[in-house]
Amino acid sequence: MQADFVIVGAGSAGCAMAYRLTEAGHSVIVIEYGGSDAGPFIQMPAALSYPMNMRRYDWGFSSEPEPHLNNRRLVCPRGKVIGGSSSINGMVYVRGHARDFDTWAEMGATGWSFADVLPYFKRMETWHDGGHGGDPAWRGTDGPLHVTRGPRRNPLYKAFVEAGRQAGYPVTDDYNGAQQEGFGPMEQTVWQGRRWSAANAYLKPAIATGRCHVVRGLAENVIIRDGQAEGVRIATARGQVDVMAGREVILAASSINSPKLLMLSGIGPAEHLAEHGIPVLADLPGVGGNLQDHLEVYFQMASKQPITLYRYWNPLAKGILGAQWLLTGKGLAASNNFESCGFIRSDAGVDYPDIQFHFLPFAVRYDGRAASEGHGFQAHVGPMRSPSRGDVRLSSADPAAAPRIRFNYMSTEEDWVDFRKALRLTREIFSQDVFQPFVKSEISPGTAVTTDDALDDFIREHAESAYHPCGTCRMGDASDGQAVVDAECRVIGVNGLRVADSSIFPQITNGNLNAPSIMVGEKASDHILGKTLPQDSSEPWMHPDWQTSQR
Repeated sequence: MQADFVIVGAGSAGCAMAYRLTEAGHSVIVIEYGGSDAGPFIQMPAALSYPMNMRRYDWGFSSEPEPHLNNRRLVCPRGKVIGGSSSINGMVYVRGHARDFDTWAEMGATGWSFADVLPYFKRMETWHDGGHGGDPAWRGTDGPLHVTRGPRRNPLYKAFVEAGRQAGYPVTDDYNGAQQEGFGPMEQTVWQGRRWSAANAYLKPAIATGRCHVVRGLAENVIIRDGQAEGVRIATARGQVDVMAGREVILAASSINSPKLLMLSGIGPAEHLAEHGIPVLADLPGVGGNLQDHLEVYFQMASKQPITLYRYWNPLAKGILGAQWLLTGKGLAASNNFESCGFIRSDAGVDYPDIQFHFLPFAVRYDGRAASEGHGFQAHVGPMRSPSRGDVRLSSADPAAAPRIRFNYMSTEEDWVDFRKALRLTREIFSQDVFQPFVKSEISPGTAVTTDDALDDFIREHAESAYHPCGTCRMGDASDGQAVVDAECRVIGVNGLRVADSSIFPQITNGNLNAPSIMVGEKASDHILGKTLPQDSSEPWMHPDWQTSQR
C-alpha cells in the first residue's frame, strides 16, 4: 500500500487535508481505526448524546483520578469513526477569538496570527445566516463546511440573549464575525437537517476523486529510517501491514492519539520512552505535555412553564421526532438545540472573553440523564483559559493499550477564582427580569450554594470536561525545548513527518475546538503544498472599556 501522503486519522483536520491534497492532484491514504458514520445516531443532530456514549464510535478514554476534583475519573470521548470527533461532537461552531491566534504567534507559532488564519476560516465555510443578520464580510461563501443557525423558536433562546442585555452585556449577531463578545445566536455544523461532519464536508468528496482511499487499521508506529518517516505500520484483521508514503506521513489522530503514536515511534521524552523499552529516535520532551481542556458545569433552572424539551423526553415523542427527521430532514431533531450562547469577560482588565455559555432549553447531562425536576433549562458554563496543564503518557508499549491521561484540572488558585466568578455571573444572568415568567427555582448548584467554600465543593463534585483536549504536540519555534512541531507542522528532528490536529495548539482557543481543528487541517495542507493565502487584516471588535469595566 502506497500513496503520496499517508494521513493517520479521519477526523476534523485529517479529512480537510485529504480533500485539499487530492484537490491538488496527489494520492492519499487515510488510516482510520473506526468504521462507518452511516446511521441516524450520528447523522441526526439531536441524537448527539448517543454516539459520544457508544463504544462503537468512541475510543472510551477517561482521565486518571483528578486530585483536585475529588479524585474523580472524567470521561474524554474521542471519535473512533469516519469523521473522528466531528462525528460525535455537539456540532457547535466557534472559530475562537482573534486574540487566541495572535497569542499563538507570540508563543512562537509564526504565521498563525489572526490575520494569517482568518483567510482559512473563510475558505473552509459556506455560511448561512438564516435571516438572523451577521457579518458577511467576515464569513466564507463557498467552502465545503456548511455553517448554519437553528431556528430559535423556543422563547427561552431569546430570553437568554435578552437576559444578557438586561445584565449590561453587549449583544452580538455574529460571534464568529468581528465581535465575539456578547450574547446572540449560536452556530452549528448542520446542513439540510444532517450533521455536517468533516467526513460529509471533506472526506467523501475526496474519496469521490478516486485519489483518496481509507484503510481500516490501528496505527502502531511510524516507520522511520535514518531520520526519515517512510510510512505507518498498522494492525488489521489480516495482520500487520505497512502503508508507505512517497512524500510525507501526517498524524491527525487527536490530541490523545497523536502524541501516543509519536511516543510509540520513539519520538518523545527520552526518559519516559526508556521506561517502556522504546528506542529513542528523537528526544522531544514536549510530546504529550501541555495538555489543556475546558471544564464546565451545567447551571440548571427549573421551569415554571412546560415549554422545555423535557416534553419530548419519552419514547413516543422521540419516535415521532425521529420519524419526522427521517422523512423530511426537519423538526426538532434537525438541530443540536444549542441555539443561543454568550461570551463574556470575567473582570475589568481582561481584554477578551474568558467565559463561554452554551444555552439549552432542557436540564439534561451529556450522558442523557435528565434533571429529576422535569421541565428545566440550563447554561453550560466555564472559564476558557485555565492555567492548569496536564499530560498524555504511555501506559504500555502495546499500541492497543489506552494511554494515561492526566488533565490536572483546577491545579492553580487562579482556576478556583475564575470558576467562582463564572458561577456567580451565571446566577446573575438567570435573575434578570426577562426570566421571571420562566424561572421556578435553581436546581443546580442551588440557591444555598453561595460561599466560596460551597461553590468550590460544587465544582469539585460536578465539573465535567467540555471535551476540548488539545496542546499535546505544541507548535513553536524549533529552538523552544518544549515545541514538538515547527510553524509548518513539521515534527522537529524527523524528516517527512508532520502533526496537524488540535494537539498542535500552543494555547486552547475560546470556545469549541472543531472549527480551529479543521482550520489547522486547511492551513497545514497549504504548508505541505508550499503555498499560503494572503493575510486578512480585518480588525476585530474589542470592548472599548475593557481595562476599566467587566461589561
